[in-house]
Amino acid sequence: MDFSIVEKNLKDKGYTVTIFQTAAEAVKYLDTQIDRQTVGFGGSMTLEKMGLYETLQSHNTVFWHQRIPEGKTSKEIRLAANNATIYISSVNGLAETGEIINIDGNCNRVASIFYGHEKVYLVIGKNKLAKDYGSALYRARNIASPLNAKRAGVKTPCAIKGDKCYDCKSPERICRGLSVLWGKPMTGEFEVILIDEELGY
Repeated sequence: MDFSIVEKNLKDKGYTVTIFQTAAEAVKYLDTQIDRQTVGFGGSMTLEKMGLYETLQSHNTVFWHQRIPEGKTSKEIRLAANNATIYISSVNGLAETGEIINIDGNCNRVASIFYGHEKVYLVIGKNKLAKDYGSALYRARNIASPLNAKRAGVKTPCAIKGDKCYDCKSPERICRGLSVLWGKPMTGEFEVILIDEELGY
């Protein structure tokens, strides 16, 4: 895939952008960039598929609520991730025009992406890319969210039917917060890693 348009637009918005052909190459790169740090992970099937946690955990302290150590709670791990020096997440939609969109349930992920870390890495497979802001938002709501709801095993209309967002009132609804990065936040470093593979939802 030619990432040149979105790369230019992301750079114009203040992000560092690095492009890889494969997830394995991206893992090797991050393994060299992050050493002896505290690292927080956002909930992400992209990071899961890449095996990034296992690689970084060997020489960093990594907090991820998808890997809860014995004796710890999910809440404790989420809070530790929010206080880490480095934060790594994927996204639900990336517009070619440069807007970055996420939808979250507990909102720990969107909160951490916005503020509080020395550096944030956003790791994005080619399937997350959309033509413009409206298309990226549509993707986040009607493609990524139903798939995540189904994975979570909740009984929301989108999980059961698997076709779109129903803006439901279910107590199990996982779409509680929407975040849009119009540009790089003023504080902290942000690096967008684009991968020419389909990863996550």
